[in-house]
Amino acid sequence: MRPSKGSGFTLVELLVVITIIGILIGLLLPAVQAAREAARRLQCKNHLYQIGRASLQHVDSHGFYPSSGWGYLWTGDPDRGFGHRQPGGFFYNILPYMEQEAIHQLGAGLGDPHTSSAKRAELAKQKAAVVSILHCPSRRRAIGYPAIEGSRNANMPSTMAKTDYAANGGTRVYTGAGPSYPGCLQNYPNCNWSNSDTWLDAHFDGVSGERSEVQPAHIRDGTTNTYLAGEKYLNPNHYHTGRDGADNNSPYQGHDWDVNRWTRLDLVPRQDTPGVDTMSSRFGSAHPSGLHMLMCDGSVQNISYAIDPDVHRNLGNRKSGVPIPATAF
Repeated sequence: MRPSKGSGFTLVELLVVITIIGILIGLLLPAVQAAREAARRLQCKNHLYQIGRASLQHVDSHGFYPSSGWGYLWTGDPDRGFGHRQPGGFFYNILPYMEQEAIHQLGAGLGDPHTSSAKRAELAKQKAAVVSILHCPSRRRAIGYPAIEGSRNANMPSTMAKTDYAANGGTRVYTGAGPSYPGCLQNYPNCNWSNSDTWLDAHFDGVSGERSEVQPAHIRDGTTNTYLAGEKYLNPNHYHTGRDGADNNSPYQGHDWDVNRWTRLDLVPRQDTPGVDTMSSRFGSAHPSGLHMLMCDGSVQNISYAIDPDVHRNLGNRKSGVPIPATAF
């Protein structure tokens, strides 16, 4: 009588099965990654949509788009209202309209931060307060990061909130520290300012800039054809370090490349690239297929990295006078 044949796998058969499983996983993994990125893109787009809704509520309340404040050495002050007297920037000014009133009001009623240590301590808490809507999920987590740069009107926190989005400053790059301290707090507008209002108006053609109060009527190219804000470029080497000069302060600071970006002809959008363009002035994102830009009407557009530089520049200029075809972006 012959012995019965074993029913187990041979080594060769086992290796074949393992190989097939490996191939299937290799084929499936890119699809899974693509699905996850699509979900992150959708979430990022929704963040900008919420920023747009908050901005339009600001327009309804004050008659102008959110100002970008005084300069990078100032943070928001709840006792100074909205518009040209407010040292805080674009994202500080929309906090009350995105259900973040508690952050906006930190330090309210505590007097002049030049003389009030309590006020400076509360404004430090503001700089550390993380808002998840201001983060792109494809780039980094919504947590505090190392605090590098201080403010003239606030203490330095141990960690700093960040933003992956920026307001449209137009086609002419301008950044500055803002006015001397404390003169402007008591004597605005008769204070030692870095540049005159006339100079700034001549160099500012965006929607949110230093001390700006741009009304819908000032957007002569139409709100559907003008950027309001969008994703900002960042060197991946500094996602978490806080040491990129264009990402070393909080979202609530005044006008600067941390919270503003520009569309000058040479500043075409770019996908985040390790080691490239630290201290950037351009828009861009971590998404491989393009970036999201918020328009002044509250809509969010998907913009290709290959967008025509002239079209991109004119979309950043509220008064270019150049027609933008619907197919351009």
